[in-house]
Amino acid sequence: MTKNVIICVDDELTILTSLKAELRKSLSNDYIIEIAEGGEDALELLKELMAENYEIPLIISDYVMPEMKGDELLRRVHDISPKTLKVMLTGQATIEAVANAVKYAKLYRYLAKPWQNEDLILTVREAIYSYHQDRNIAKKNAQFVRMNQELKQLTLEQSKLIAELHKKERILEELNESFLRFVPRQFLQLLDKSSIIDIQLGDQIQQEISVLFSDIRDFTSLSERMTPQDNFKFINSYLSWMEPVILENNGFIDKYIGDAIMALFNGNVDHAVNAGIAMLQALAEYNITYHNPDLPPIKIGIGINTGISMLGIVGGKSRMDGTVIGDTVNVAARIEELTKHYGVPLLISDCTYFELQKPEAYSVRFIGQAKVKGKVELVGVYEVFDADSPPLRDAKFATKTKFEQALIFCHQKEFKEAEKLLEECLQKTGPDTVAQIYLARCQQALGK
Repeated sequence: MTKNVIICVDDELTILTSLKAELRKSLSNDYIIEIAEGGEDALELLKELMAENYEIPLIISDYVMPEMKGDELLRRVHDISPKTLKVMLTGQATIEAVANAVKYAKLYRYLAKPWQNEDLILTVREAIYSYHQDRNIAKKNAQFVRMNQELKQLTLEQSKLIAELHKKERILEELNESFLRFVPRQFLQLLDKSSIIDIQLGDQIQQEISVLFSDIRDFTSLSERMTPQDNFKFINSYLSWMEPVILENNGFIDKYIGDAIMALFNGNVDHAVNAGIAMLQALAEYNITYHNPDLPPIKIGIGINTGISMLGIVGGKSRMDGTVIGDTVNVAARIEELTKHYGVPLLISDCTYFELQKPEAYSVRFIGQAKVKGKVELVGVYEVFDADSPPLRDAKFATKTKFEQALIFCHQKEFKEAEKLLEECLQKTGPDTVAQIYLARCQQALGK
């Protein structure tokens, strides 16, 4: 069995040691973690590993190094091993440097220093998944080439083979359609491309988009109660309900990450928020339609953020993929994680809220500022509760002013006044988890 190696490059040994330890802790024993203290050492290590038939799915490199910058190293790595995915760690790289790395080294992602371990492991796992997915697609590409050759030969044969020729043509059409599932048409349109055959490696654009992340709550515990076959049947059934809702609201799915969905919306921010609300409404119908007495109803969390992102095409000669790079994506993922903390299904950032064309058309309330992992400045967070049950939605809307005043008191450390208002809110709303969280903070501050 071929061994997989992940190479880490940094001129600071303490960072390399920490990075290696974190990856070893989080990844299976199927991956060997090798380190190099500079660009030349990394290139020599890469050549040695390839000569010994090791697979190198990923290289993680610092940007600022004395002998060779990270973008130059990754470009040279790409020349030697184009299928190896590249991640750059940087605290100083400019947008131009990142763009160069995307264009010439086919950069997969970049992470800001100091990185958060959760962000690092999520990126590494996505890269490994993408690498192995690329290998499978390469096999399909080889099949595609072989079938083209067969079709040319079939045209020279007698008429008795026409039926077989038509069969092959239908398979070709299905393969072409399958390729579009990996680079959606909407993604091509953002790049101003009319067809998948027009795209080139390094095509990119900087654009304001809204990013939606959704995730099934407690999916691990749910999956443990199902067979592998039932797991895939459940995931595909659930996703088949969510995808049309996103498309109907002028968005498209950029990628599936297990049970999670990452969707993109260009233009009107309201489309992303409408999609989030519609997903929760569709989920309610799904839970009724596919009710399983042995399993609890499915719950999801949705986080939406809006901002400037870099969209582009990365990959190699045999496999290309569309990807989105930028802080907007990371913040959207972190906001989705905050839904677990607050116990609510749909949160949006202040960047999304202030871009809404008709904010008064939604049931929204400010629930505070949050320290989002990976960002220095605080992010304003708003709850969208249009999909709540009518009694809870109406109660939250009726107590919105009082609730937000309580938050102001909390910020001013006037906990007694905040406690009184929150208790009044909860008398009307009942199971309002956000109000309960703030009430508990007030009572803790008051020594209760």
